[in-house]
Amino acid sequence: MEHYVVWGYFGLFISSFLAATVIPLSSEIVLSLLLANHYNFIACLLVATLGNWLGGMSSYALGRLGNWNFLNTYFGIKPSKVEALKNQIERWGSPLAFLCWLPIIGDVFAVGLGVFGVPLARVAFWMLLGKVLRYFLWVSFTLWGISLF
Repeated sequence: MEHYVVWGYFGLFISSFLAATVIPLSSEIVLSLLLANHYNFIACLLVATLGNWLGGMSSYALGRLGNWNFLNTYFGIKPSKVEALKNQIERWGSPLAFLCWLPIIGDVFAVGLGVFGVPLARVAFWMLLGKVLRYFLWVSFTLWGISLF
């Protein structure tokens, strides 16, 4: 994690992007460390949100490919996981993308939304909204925690 912090905003972008894929990584640690080192909180919020949103949209794009061998081999996403989401996706549609920030299942939601052809613009909107809210709350709690010391 240290090298992401050393890279500053670029490291935050990369860690946020990768955290939104099936790669296990915590961008929140990098974000908090940058805030603790007096990086601009608005810039951190924007960079983390953009990176995480683009990472989530890449998972959506992988779903649009619909190549299960590729998804299973390189990302460990089993067709049965996405198929199990079909009912929820048909029921909730694009607002389900709001929950793509959730650990583990958020990635599956993003891929599932792509597989089942939920419109790109709606998914992008709801996913961005969820990720902005997530990072806004994280930044707020981090700054509050820092102010206690």
